[in-house]
Amino acid sequence: MVRAWIGWRYAREIAAAVAIVSACLGWRLATGTRAADAKPPERKAASAPAAPGAKPLALVNGTEITADRLGAECLTRHGAAVLESLVNRRIIEQACQRRGVKVTRQDVDAEIDALAKRFSVPRDKWLELIQQERDITPEQYADDIVWSMLALRRLAQGAVEPSAEEVQAAFEKEFGPAVKARIIVSRTRQDAEKARTAALAAPDDFGGLARKLSADVGSASANGWVQPIRLHSGEPAFDRAAFALQPGEISPVIQVADQFIIIRCEGHLPAADVKPEDVRPRLAEQLRDQKSRQASNDVFRKLQDASTIENVLNDPARAAAAQGVAARVNGEAIPIDEVRAVSLERYGRDVLEILITRTLVEQALKRQQQTVSEADLDAEIARAAGRMGFQRPDGKPDTAAWLERVTREEKIPLRHYMEDIVWPTVALKRLVGTVPVSQDDLDKAFKATFGPRAKCRIIVLDSQRRAQEVWQLARQNLTVEHIGNLAENYSVDPTTRALRGEVPPIQRWGGQPALEREAFALKPGELSGVVQVADRFMVVFCEGFTEPAKVSFEEVRGELYDDIHEKKQRIEMARHFTHLRESATIDNFLAGTSQAPTAPGRQGPGEKGTQASTLSKAEAAELAQPRAGSRRAVSAAPKAGSGVVPASLDAPLQTPRR
Repeated sequence: MVRAWIGWRYAREIAAAVAIVSACLGWRLATGTRAADAKPPERKAASAPAAPGAKPLALVNGTEITADRLGAECLTRHGAAVLESLVNRRIIEQACQRRGVKVTRQDVDAEIDALAKRFSVPRDKWLELIQQERDITPEQYADDIVWSMLALRRLAQGAVEPSAEEVQAAFEKEFGPAVKARIIVSRTRQDAEKARTAALAAPDDFGGLARKLSADVGSASANGWVQPIRLHSGEPAFDRAAFALQPGEISPVIQVADQFIIIRCEGHLPAADVKPEDVRPRLAEQLRDQKSRQASNDVFRKLQDASTIENVLNDPARAAAAQGVAARVNGEAIPIDEVRAVSLERYGRDVLEILITRTLVEQALKRQQQTVSEADLDAEIARAAGRMGFQRPDGKPDTAAWLERVTREEKIPLRHYMEDIVWPTVALKRLVGTVPVSQDDLDKAFKATFGPRAKCRIIVLDSQRRAQEVWQLARQNLTVEHIGNLAENYSVDPTTRALRGEVPPIQRWGGQPALEREAFALKPGELSGVVQVADRFMVVFCEGFTEPAKVSFEEVRGELYDDIHEKKQRIEMARHFTHLRESATIDNFLAGTSQAPTAPGRQGPGEKGTQASTLSKAEAAELAQPRAGSRRAVSAAPKAGSGVVPASLDAPLQTPRR
């Protein structure tokens, strides 16, 4: 039987479930994002939201989602992280009060402007990038990061000015002489000594030895080459050993942390023609930043160590005795209302989308008179655990081990895994109902997974005219070498250009019907016509075919059926939710958006009046993916808009020479 690697299937299982929920949450993109502008960093008042708790923050087909419900959900999901940030801020604020240090809104704004200028982007773009890359709002960035950074810098006064020696070392590191070198990295001294003995016996084969023996994949894959070694670039003993070598010499074994390294000097590079006085201000500023960050970290650690922190939020006994208090920092209380308000401000929109999603699905279940029981949830967890290979000695799914792994590795609290992934998955499966798998589905899956594959070289062009010209050059010499030369010179796809036209073997039913038809119509040594796929034009040369896997259809029929059924069910679940969302009336007062049904009167799958629909190209490609654990083929066709640089249409074509 075909078995997938457990780790890959684990990621696949989570991805499948999250994909369904993501289809639900993805609608938030249509409602816009917050304005990218930093608000004053001063601490907010410890009070509940101004609006009454019963006020609805959203209406979903007339069903209210109140501020109380959203605030409680935000506190449950994000209260611990928000409280940690508030505690850290209190620690810094108290230190600033004791030392008379002040950081104003103007200071924060000026620092944000300076950071944006340093990276040569406008302020609003910088804040947008911060939000995208670090998943924090501009308000949170200003309040928790920039303000704290400035405050800690001022608390670390006098510890950030670099010395002349430090500036000189920075100059030598960036502009000084360097050593061209290869290295071999070993995990033990014994292995390193053996590698050195082999290298001394055959110094000209150092690159080959690096490929075979080095534990460092990056340098081993480059025949041992590393970036030129400069003074002050890392471990002093390593730098000294490199600079002590003459071209062709091999160093003794050098220990760096828990690694053992030998170096072969390939030459020396002179210092750059740069005057120290021209770059000293920039180097000093860089050092100032580095020292400031280190000093800030040191100051904050000392402040933390000297602080008395009582966490009430996560301690039921303390919470009962201290009503309304989330934590105390050196005796100063942080009210739970403040934690709730900040959680709502930072995460309210995202959490509200989760509640809207659940409400839509609950309403659909009620219309179809369906329910989701605890037994259904347990069965879904057991199904996931079994598919991922989590089994007890008696052969039954080990749900406890599976849940432990999900919550640990995905960092998802158990409650949220159940509510945000398991429950919606079960509910949508009930709403979708039976998903048929035909014999034709099974036959195609068997051929795609276990059938022969076409081994081809492909040249990707950006216009039909250029493709015809390259095709004319190709047919003049139908050899692998010649086709590889043409791909290297003319392909506009970086991957096929770098690999001289080589692509993974092409499978049947892989989602590129035009390319597949052409590839499987060729005989070894034959050249295709010009094949258009999306906005690219391809010339395909067939090198041959792989042997089919030696497995019978009946051996794998069950697993093929399960795999296809899961994929088709997942597609139908996503499509069903899309229908629920499009046909709903949703007023999101928190985001300031309102949505009316886009398809009035249309029923969802499984409801009266449903009509069969066809698969989209993306859905067809999903179904065409081979079984988990089989050799996966990647389409040679580049995606439209993939960013490849087209070849100039005006450049003359010449037969490439090597």
